Amino acid sequence: MPASEIRSSGALLASLLALAPLPASAFYFPGVAPTSYKIGDTVPLHVNHLTPADSQNDPKLRSVFSFDYYHPPFHFCKPDGGPSYIRESLGSILFGDRIQTSPFELKVGQNESCKTACKEQTFTPRDAVFVNSRIYQGYDLNWLVDGLPAAQLLKDPDSDKPFYSPGFALGTVQGEHPLFNNHYDIVIDYHEAGKDNYRVVGVLVDPYSMRDSKYIDAGVGHCPKDIQGAPAVLSEQDDTVLTFTYSVYWRPSDTPFATRWDKYLHVYDPKIHWFSLVNSAVIVTFLIGMVSTILVRTLKKDIARYNRLDQLALDDFGANGSVEDGVQEDSGWKLVHGDVFRPPKNPLLLSVMLGNGAQLFSMAGLTIAFALLGFLSPSNRGALATVMLIFYTIFGFVGGYVSSRVYKFFHGESWKLCFFYTPLALPGLVFATFFLLNLFVWGRGASGAVPFTTMLILVIIWFVISVPLSFAGSWVGFKQPVVDAPVRTNQIPRQIPPAGGYLRPIPSMALAGVLPFGAIFVELYFIMNSIWFSKVYYMFGFLFICYGLMIMTSAAVTVLMIYFLLCAENYHWQWRSFCTAGASAFYVFASALLYWIKDVSFGSWTSGVLYLGYSALLSVLFFVLTGTIGFFASWLFVLKIYRSIKVD
Repeated sequence: MPASEIRSSGALLASLLALAPLPASAFYFPGVAPTSYKIGDTVPLHVNHLTPADSQNDPKLRSVFSFDYYHPPFHFCKPDGGPSYIRESLGSILFGDRIQTSPFELKVGQNESCKTACKEQTFTPRDAVFVNSRIYQGYDLNWLVDGLPAAQLLKDPDSDKPFYSPGFALGTVQGEHPLFNNHYDIVIDYHEAGKDNYRVVGVLVDPYSMRDSKYIDAGVGHCPKDIQGAPAVLSEQDDTVLTFTYSVYWRPSDTPFATRWDKYLHVYDPKIHWFSLVNSAVIVTFLIGMVSTILVRTLKKDIARYNRLDQLALDDFGANGSVEDGVQEDSGWKLVHGDVFRPPKNPLLLSVMLGNGAQLFSMAGLTIAFALLGFLSPSNRGALATVMLIFYTIFGFVGGYVSSRVYKFFHGESWKLCFFYTPLALPGLVFATFFLLNLFVWGRGASGAVPFTTMLILVIIWFVISVPLSFAGSWVGFKQPVVDAPVRTNQIPRQIPPAGGYLRPIPSMALAGVLPFGAIFVELYFIMNSIWFSKVYYMFGFLFICYGLMIMTSAAVTVLMIYFLLCAENYHWQWRSFCTAGASAFYVFASALLYWIKDVSFGSWTSGVLYLGYSALLSVLFFVLTGTIGFFASWLFVLKIYRSIKVD
């Protein structure tokens, strides 16, 4: 069967399993399902794609493209009969994993000093140019042994504490010469859980560059480690013949299976996380304190004054208005009570974006909660992305319901368009952007290109599950009674006085948007490291707290700005609240540009296009998410204050 068909079948099967109602097939608790081996049993070693990473010589990322392990120019040894693909989840495929079998033989408890993986491999000058370029760019090999990534042993520069860093170098750069690693010392830690019952708890690979490695016989080689100054260098002028060899060493470990991932999950400088949380908590406390002081105390005085004046016969006090000078004409936010619930411009667009924002909000919150509870272990590759897709699909009902209720409150009339655009507009934009960027990956021949069949599966899930759920939610929302406005809307809109200073749209967005961003910027940096440097992200406790702080900050700062806006007699709060909170997305995109300057240095324009494209796409989604939070916080605030006053 061709490799493309195997990959497609695996994607389809993984998708069906991910959507099955059996929770045991979708989630995995660390330590629950260990695999036990006996002495002499074969432990499979699977290979994954090659990914760009930082190196000791160059800490910057040089590329965003990953390559299939058996990409022809690498000439890595293949198993007899050719490699076969291992079944992967839908999320694993989308994030670029391409897991296949390998020719390496690992037998429990049996050390091997030097074995050949295959006969001599010939690198042409063209192959050498390609491989040397990947060495300069710091590419890593990614192997999996019993679900654990093969790692290299590193030390934290601050604490000098050793930890396992997943992946190991394709080669190293010595001076100006790239050295290709063609020998691997594989060290496997095992834990004895009972009599003749062994479990893999750690995998280290120490790669070497050996020009004089030779093939002697099937499975037997010559590995001259003691020869100095004889590394394997791929010539870009002539053919180069190299042999791939490996050694296997088993060593006992006290680490139990349940905690075997602890050595992989290393936190660089954990103090910065706590500093970020304390900083964000201070911001939130200050904001809530300011909102409480201004809104609670000031609003109480305003409401009491407005209600008292409504009960007085103002004509009895004469023309000079001796009681509370000037109140006969009202002032402040009450003055716009006849216009504050006037439908905004483009109510359909705003309703659709709010529906999608509610869908994103529900998906993000529940996914982080599941990850915090330990359902999404890093040992279950692709589980996080798969669960995000499932939750987003299921919460299509929430998106349709919210957009329908909001559109009904806006007195919209194009109901069919609301039903149609809610499940198709934003997801269609995301899918079109993803498809376009995937063409660049496919054009470079990188393994990260999502197969067409996987794209087709996404479309099927979208139209078969998400769209009907959205239609159902929209219909239920349409049948619900409209949210009653506490005051009547005037037939003729009043004129809005010109605003100055921070009440203008751009200054208010710039001021308000920086605060929600300040609550997440540190965690955002680690998330970007995880995405672009292929690191394992697992700090969901910090992420959960940051998510909550971002929600509170977005709500508080938006409510404060809307109060000032209403006091300035500007009743166009709907779009302003959405854009004010959503403005933090511009800071997210600016941080991506700063990250590019500081930590990334691409050697091709296609890498830059891919980086900017995905950064812009994530910023758009963040804009919709935070804008939705700001709108609903402002909506509740406006309903609350105008229900508290008496209006004739």
